[in-house]
Amino acid sequence: MTVLTAVMIIGVITIVALLVIRLNATSAPVFVAPGDFTLPAGVGAVGISVIDGQSVIVSDDGVIRIYDSTTRTLVQEFRIGE
Repeated sequence: MTVLTAVMIIGVITIVALLVIRLNATSAPVFVAPGDFTLPAGVGAVGISVIDGQSVIVSDDGVIRIYDSTTRTLVQEFRIGE
């Protein structure tokens, strides 16, 4: 019975410590402005997301464009529905 109590106390302390460490960690915000990327004339951005250093822009012409977030150059395009 004493061993079970000690294991439970250690478990609770460990969970609390991990929560405190995780919640106090500061993450750097990522700021991406749609105007930073060159889209074709007459095409607007519907959605923007940042994933692993790449910016994914869904445009209103049915194309998903992937840009490098640091250089702002086009990496890849996917046409929706093909």
